[in-house]
Amino acid sequence: MAPTTEQRADAVRPFSVAIPHEAFDDLRRRLAATRWPSRELVEDRSQGVQLATLQSICTRWRSGYDLGRVQARLNERPQFMTEIDGVEIHFLHVRSRHDDALPLIMTHGWPGSVMELLDSIGPLTDPTMYGGRVQDAFHVVLPSLPGYGFSTEPNEVGWDLGRTARAWAELMSRLGYTRFVAQGGDVGAGVTDAMGRQAPEGLVGIHTNLLVPALNDPAALPSGTEQERAAQAAIKTFQTSGNGYFVEQSTRPQTIGYALLDSPAALAAWMVDHDTDAYYKISRAFVGGRPSGNLTPDHILDNITTYWLTGSGASAARSYWEAYGPDAPAARNQTPPPPVRVPVGFTSFPGEIWQTPRSWAEQAYPTLNYFHEAERGGHFAAWEEPELFAAELRAAFQPLRGGRVAERSR
Repeated sequence: MAPTTEQRADAVRPFSVAIPHEAFDDLRRRLAATRWPSRELVEDRSQGVQLATLQSICTRWRSGYDLGRVQARLNERPQFMTEIDGVEIHFLHVRSRHDDALPLIMTHGWPGSVMELLDSIGPLTDPTMYGGRVQDAFHVVLPSLPGYGFSTEPNEVGWDLGRTARAWAELMSRLGYTRFVAQGGDVGAGVTDAMGRQAPEGLVGIHTNLLVPALNDPAALPSGTEQERAAQAAIKTFQTSGNGYFVEQSTRPQTIGYALLDSPAALAAWMVDHDTDAYYKISRAFVGGRPSGNLTPDHILDNITTYWLTGSGASAARSYWEAYGPDAPAARNQTPPPPVRVPVGFTSFPGEIWQTPRSWAEQAYPTLNYFHEAERGGHFAAWEEPELFAAELRAAFQPLRGGRVAERSR
C-alpha cells in the first residue's frame, strides 16, 4: 500500500513544543547546586566570563525568569518538522498577509537559535507596521540548524555547511517556493555563503552580516586604508585571543559537550563568552540593568534555555568540527570553491567581531549589489536590533523583487 502523506519521509508536519515540568525542576535543582570558582584576578573579561556576571545570570535564570517562555513564544507561531537527509528539521514558517511577499530563509548561528530571530519576524512579514511598504514584505522561514534546538542531531558525520545549504534548498522546494532569497549571520553566514556558491534553482540572492571568506585568508584582502588595516587587526585579535570556543568546538566538541549537557551554569558561561562586544552588552543587561536594544535578560535566557531544554550543547559544538575542523571538507579540499553566482547584499554592523570594509565585500563577492554600514548592532544583529536589521534586508533585497536585478548600489 502506498504511504499516506503523513507517513512520507518528506512530509511537512505541524509541530508544537511541549516541555515536561520535571525538566524545569531539574534545571532549578542543578542551578542551585552550582560549584562556583573564585573570582577572576583581573578587572575585565581577559580571564573569561566574570563571576559577578555569571552569578547574576544564574540567579535570574533560577528564580526571576519564566522557564515556560521558550515554549510559549515558539508555540505562538507556526512551527513544523520535516525529515531531510535523515535529520528531522524544525522550522518556523510565517507567511505574510501580503500575497506578493518575497520568500526568505534565514539561518541562525552559534551560540544562537531561532529564538534570536523571533522579533525580526514582525518587521519582515508586516513591514507597514514598522515603517516599511507593502512591497517590502517577506514570507519568513526560520529553520533550526541540525543538532540545534528542536532539530534532531545527525547520527553520522558529514553535515558540513554545504550539506546544510543543500537541505535548506530542499526545504524551500518542499514549501513550494520557486523563487526565494537567503540570509545568515555567524554559522548561518557560512550556510548562506554556501547556498550562494551552490546557486540552487530558485535562489535569486543572498545577504550576510559576517564576511566568512575573510577568515580563510585575511592577509589576501586589501590593507591599504586605515579601515582595512583595522579590520585585519581585529581578525588577528580574534584568532589569537578571542576564539577559544572556536578552537575547542572545531577540534574537541565532545569534550566540552560533557560540561554543556551536565551543568547549566557551564552552558551559560560558554554561550555568553562569544565576542567582546556581545559579552559586555549581555553583562550590562544582567549586572547593570542596561540592556542594549533587544538584548534583554529574558531574551538572552530564552536562547540559553533553548539549548538546555533540548540538550543541544554537544551536538551544536560538533557542527564546528564538521564545518571548520581539520577533517572538514573545506580543510581537505585544496580546490577553491566556486564563486557566488547570485546577487549579494552585505551589512556591516559596528559591534561585529570585525567591521568589514566595502573593498573586502567587493573582493569576496564580485556580484555584490548592496553594501551598507549600519549605525547600531553587533554580532547578533537581528537579535539586538530587529527593526534595523529588517530594514537592511528590505533595502538589500528590494532590487530583486519582481524578477529585477539592479546595478550595484550604496
